[in-house]
Amino acid sequence: MPIMRRIKHFLFGEPVNPFNQQNLKHIYLIAFLAWVGLGADGLSSSCYGPEEAYLALGTHTDFALYIAIATAITVFVISLGYNQVIELFPSGGGGYKVASHLLGSYFGLISGAALIVDYALTIAISIASGMDAIFSFLPKDYVPYKLPAEVCMIILLLLLNMRGMKESIKILMPIFLGFFITHVILIIYGIAAHRTGLAFIIPNTLKETHDSMTAIGWIPIVALILHAYSLGSGTYTGLEAVSNNVNRLREPRIATGKWTMFYMAVSLSFTAAGIILLYLLWQPEHVPGQTLNAVVFGQILGPSEFGQNMLILVLGLEAGLLFVAANSGFLAGPSVLANMAIDGWMPNRFRHLSTRLVIQNGVILFGILGLGILLWCQGKVALLVVLYSINVFITFSLSLFGLSVYWIKQRRSGAKNWRRRFMLSITGFIISISILCITLVSKFQSGGWLTVLITCTVVLICLLIKGHYTRINKKLLQIDQQLKQPIEHALHPVPVDSQQPTAIILVGKHPGVAMHTLLNVIRMFPQHFKNFVFLSAGIVDVESFTGQEELKHMQDEVNDNLNYFVQYCQQYGLAAEAYAAFGTDTVEELTTLAQKVSKKYFNCIFFSSKLIFEKDNFMTRALHNETPTTLQRQLHLLGKEFVILPMKI
Repeated sequence: MPIMRRIKHFLFGEPVNPFNQQNLKHIYLIAFLAWVGLGADGLSSSCYGPEEAYLALGTHTDFALYIAIATAITVFVISLGYNQVIELFPSGGGGYKVASHLLGSYFGLISGAALIVDYALTIAISIASGMDAIFSFLPKDYVPYKLPAEVCMIILLLLLNMRGMKESIKILMPIFLGFFITHVILIIYGIAAHRTGLAFIIPNTLKETHDSMTAIGWIPIVALILHAYSLGSGTYTGLEAVSNNVNRLREPRIATGKWTMFYMAVSLSFTAAGIILLYLLWQPEHVPGQTLNAVVFGQILGPSEFGQNMLILVLGLEAGLLFVAANSGFLAGPSVLANMAIDGWMPNRFRHLSTRLVIQNGVILFGILGLGILLWCQGKVALLVVLYSINVFITFSLSLFGLSVYWIKQRRSGAKNWRRRFMLSITGFIISISILCITLVSKFQSGGWLTVLITCTVVLICLLIKGHYTRINKKLLQIDQQLKQPIEHALHPVPVDSQQPTAIILVGKHPGVAMHTLLNVIRMFPQHFKNFVFLSAGIVDVESFTGQEELKHMQDEVNDNLNYFVQYCQQYGLAAEAYAAFGTDTVEELTTLAQKVSKKYFNCIFFSSKLIFEKDNFMTRALHNETPTTLQRQLHLLGKEFVILPMKI
């Protein structure tokens, strides 16, 4: 085995056969593993969401009780709303598919663009916040090394995710469980240690509310609470990750997804509300260079050597969980890209899978985006939180509004419990849109404008890509109709003679392109080739990988296409046969197939057509994978003759 291949297998693991049922069982996630891998984003937000909300209250810290109650309720409302998404869209896609199918493709585009920016920010903010936790107990002399350490961590997670979703989750699972167990113990112990103060929380909150309303009126008080509540909206991020990846869950997917959402809702509401309650009881003061969690946990554990060692462990686990949360951006983000690529909003390359059945191009892109955002913001969590929460609630709002519209329409068909589901969806929508508006208005000049600008830029890029693919696909369909001729005559199979000159023609998705190749070969080399062999590679991508029926449909489509060309040649008395290969990489599969076929037909020449655009530019090269050119280079290295015929579009 070549050394480069050995290195690749060491880093990313051995290839996985997508047609092997046993392999698929090892890829799909049970509810517990999905909670670890996809729930880490939500749970980790308790490291910074409650702090942002509490600090926004200023001197009115007694109002934190309202924030704690509202946080717990909001988590469950949004989670129940996304349970409906899991039911309606068991193939995954989450907020993007909800908005696309229930509101229209352009609403889906907005939701998808928001999710792309959101998951890139998930990586950046989680890494930055995790390093903040680590550097909270390191000497101040180490602070200049924080940003380089963040960059290294993103690169490490990128490489880890290239091995596959399940492997990355298993490696990071001890960190997740360690965080959850230690924080549950600290919250329970912290509340129990201040149990005498519990009796005064409600009276003190009510008194503070009454005194403040008397002094400045109820409108400023409500505005302050809503402002703090909206700044803590980062707490709810990550709840949509399960619905985006339902297709990665173990069967029965809907039940697995709902259990995962339940685990997420219970763990996040308890942790986030519990931490806010600790702030209220222990009244920690902000210390520069330390997170508020570091301060309050330091108070609970005490100044002893054991307490300080435990604090380092707890903060280390917080940092570790935030890194696991960053990993969820690598898990969920590429799935959104893939679903948008299937609909033509993103380049086709983002729907392709690697040999490890990983959306490799998406993982790499999100690593680059996360690095870019992190470097631009210099790892400042306060700025990243503002950018983060706005896009999250764009998706939440569109998803819940789409569900509300859906259940209103279902009332005519007499659907059961439509009123209850509609009320749940519309309540979640009102909460989400309120938080979105408050955050956008209050933080527009502090960084909110940048989120809007970035998201609008993504939307514009998607519109340009969609327009290009629509024009090209329309022309290719016209070519299919013009060149694909019916089989009219009775078939007279002619046996192939492997000693005779043979034209080996590559067949892709559009039969018109392959027919263009075949007709031009016959025209350019009249009576020369005695055999015509057709090769095609069926590619397992995100769309065909959703289940065994989809895989079979893809295989049948490839075989039917090849059979058509064999029958077409035979009706004119030409010897022909076809070969197909199936896998995740077009060039690799066709190269292997070409080597196999050329052993039988040693006197052969390979032919393919390549689309030629009037205006060739970076966009056309990025949107089309240039398979013929790449394959030509591979076969030339193997000493095979490969001719590319231009096809002007």
